[in-house]
Amino acid sequence: MQPLSRITPATVDVLQSLLSAAAPTWGLLVIRQSGRPAGSVYPILERLERSGWVTSEWDDDRNRPGPRRRLYELTGDGASAARQAVRARPALGGAAGVTA
Repeated sequence: MQPLSRITPATVDVLQSLLSAAAPTWGLLVIRQSGRPAGSVYPILERLERSGWVTSEWDDDRNRPGPRRRLYELTGDGASAARQAVRARPALGGAAGVTA
């Protein structure tokens, strides 16, 4: 797992949503829970996955109508790092982000 070069308030909101999920969760649910727009959430999820914080896979439920969902889940190390980032959130104090 690679450290993130920056952790923005939006990244913390996405991490918090992933931490609160009991199982792999789909992107639209992360958008709803984080209150962030899709144009912010999906790039964050991609960055987290490239850095090894998150894994993802396509949902294979063929009985569910609509397009397939991409499911996201924190890795073990990613969950630990996410908890640290969420705890550090008050220290952000409106700053654009912190380096990790």
